[in-house]
Amino acid sequence: MSDAVLETRNLSKRFGALVASDDISLSLKTGEIHALIGPNGAGKSTLIAQISGALRPDEGRIFLDHQEITHVSMPKRARRGLGRSFQISELALDDSVLENAMLGAIGATGSAFSLFRPALKTDDLRQRAEEALFRVGLKDQMQSRASELSHGQRRQLEVAIALTLKPKAFVMDEPMAGLGAEGSKTMVGFLDGLRQEAPILLVEHDMDAVFALADRVSVLVYGKIIATGTVQDIRANPDVRAAYLGDME
Repeated sequence: MSDAVLETRNLSKRFGALVASDDISLSLKTGEIHALIGPNGAGKSTLIAQISGALRPDEGRIFLDHQEITHVSMPKRARRGLGRSFQISELALDDSVLENAMLGAIGATGSAFSLFRPALKTDDLRQRAEEALFRVGLKDQMQSRASELSHGQRRQLEVAIALTLKPKAFVMDEPMAGLGAEGSKTMVGFLDGLRQEAPILLVEHDMDAVFALADRVSVLVYGKIIATGTVQDIRANPDVRAAYLGDME
């Protein structure tokens, strides 16, 4: 049996003549951060959509904790332990940061936020949400409206929502985006510790963050994984440098 917590096997997705995912197999193991990098248009978003359940693959299979979830809905994947940093399509901007985190903790069902209002009185749920907000650095903004948050802080809130679900594996899509240098440094430290709770599949353009965090890196180009290895392996790979890294370092 594979030791992977999250695994894709031979995933393929086509949009007409465009092959967005070309026989993709990758794994996420206990305690690791596996970074997925590649140029714009490489197919990263399409792959993440398939893993999260927003998009069904044409071919291939997806496993979470050794159970197949290929045809399982997004809400059920969340309940089974797949934590995605952007699991909700939009924040409830008129509600407080704390309310968003609490609703997110019981959400991931696709239902209207208003149906969950009674749950806001649950002490355990409130404590879980407060702890998550404290960990991502939003303790002082808990009573602020979500609409008052900066773009980067909204990303932090979405990470906190994923954290409240206590997942078996995280899928994080550019958590550093919009944070600025100091915010990115804080997030790197947070994610570094978070891997001990659940492994992280990290999609990120900030290469400093990727090289600081990743145990393994997979490079996606034109829908196909062209290399997987350690940071050192990827830095030294001539195909990767030609296709993506170039003179970025």
